[in-house]
Amino acid sequence: MKYDVIVIGAGPGGYVAAIRASQLGFKTAIIEKESLGGVCLNWGCIPTKALLKSAQVFEYAKHAANYGVKIANPEVDFDGMIKRSRGVANNMSKGIQFLMKKNKIDVIMGYGTIASKGNINVTAADGKVTAYECTHTIIATGGRGRTLPNIPIDGKKIIGYREAMVLPTQPKSMIVVGSGAIGVEFAYFYNSIGTQVTIVEFMPRIVPVEDEDISKELEKSFKKQGIKIMTNASVEKVDTSGTGVKAMVKTADGEVTLEADILLSAVGVVSNTENIGLEALGVIIEKGKIVVDAYGQTNVAGVYAIGDVSPGQALAHVASKEAILCAENIAYMEKKSTHKPQPIDYGNVPGCTYCSPEIASVGMTEKAAREAGYELKIGKFPFVASGKAAAAGNTEGFVKVIYDAKYGEWLGTHMIGMNVTDMIAEAVLGRTLETTYKEVLNSIHPHPTLSEAVKEATAMAYGEATDI
Repeated sequence: MKYDVIVIGAGPGGYVAAIRASQLGFKTAIIEKESLGGVCLNWGCIPTKALLKSAQVFEYAKHAANYGVKIANPEVDFDGMIKRSRGVANNMSKGIQFLMKKNKIDVIMGYGTIASKGNINVTAADGKVTAYECTHTIIATGGRGRTLPNIPIDGKKIIGYREAMVLPTQPKSMIVVGSGAIGVEFAYFYNSIGTQVTIVEFMPRIVPVEDEDISKELEKSFKKQGIKIMTNASVEKVDTSGTGVKAMVKTADGEVTLEADILLSAVGVVSNTENIGLEALGVIIEKGKIVVDAYGQTNVAGVYAIGDVSPGQALAHVASKEAILCAENIAYMEKKSTHKPQPIDYGNVPGCTYCSPEIASVGMTEKAAREAGYELKIGKFPFVASGKAAAAGNTEGFVKVIYDAKYGEWLGTHMIGMNVTDMIAEAVLGRTLETTYKEVLNSIHPHPTLSEAVKEATAMAYGEATDI
């Protein structure tokens, strides 16, 4: 069978690339070894948000009296939470199946490898190998959880994110190694339902990619919630011979032994670039990532890479945008479209973390901006001064905005608090439009809302605040 475009991998990069390619008039197929939607939909972004919502509902129930509502002795139904999470993921996966049919995309289940340029072999579950031809190949094989040699995952006592979503019973205690988005989201979830959680982070602060003020606020909040945090610490070895796990942790003050039922390894993501034929094809890989140009094309003409296997941020929304960019550029080269797509500005990609309080950020941190030589105007508006946050009974956190003092350029925005992941898009759009502080202040924000905190923080940066 000959196709114009074959996509290997059906995650948020792969399935979006296939849909956009089909919309642009290409005969398209997608190859997937496991489940449509990939890790994000089946084992990542979506089911974790379902678990976090369950935790949030339980939190509301426990504190219902604060809102004038009487609920007697709410209890955690751990099995019910897991079941709901899997149901949400399964329904979303069915949605992707519908989109494939709607867009007339052939779905080929099996493991895809590139035999040679334009030739793809697919090994089905029964071992049968079928050959396919194509003009353009888009690699969207995603990533997997990183494993450390001293923390070997056994799936029972030492687990990764997949196992964390489908544990047979709720653990009484858990060690979480790593405090990126995955680590802090699971730490919050399990702690909120009664598991004793300790976070071990190698770097000097948790969520180390975020602005330092965000890290400090999350650490303060987590400690208040009862989560133990160890920074500048590393797990040297793990003993699973007993009923639970014993982790030997190296700290600045010496070695400490932590005991828990389960250890969750959340130390990052590794790209799936192995065993798909890239080496034989001569595709250049550097530091575990496939080297691509601004439109996702590799050094081999007609072969492209998007999502976690390419150098951009390993985020679902980045993969989807790269997918559209790649498909539209192929259409432009093939003269199916007169539209030359605009390359992605990777400096304007929002990042979101869905623990409680939520974190959302885009652009430069304060440290990065100062190191780049900018003179800064910085404003910080605390949610304790927000009427909407007060009414909701959740005044944790703040919005921090960073502007260039010389020209008023919007350099970065960093938020922590309730629902901030739904607020960050304003800053992304503003920066895309090269908005300055003046346009933010001149845009009337609705009251009472959380979103007006962006305007208020901007006003504070320029000494024009009237509400604090």
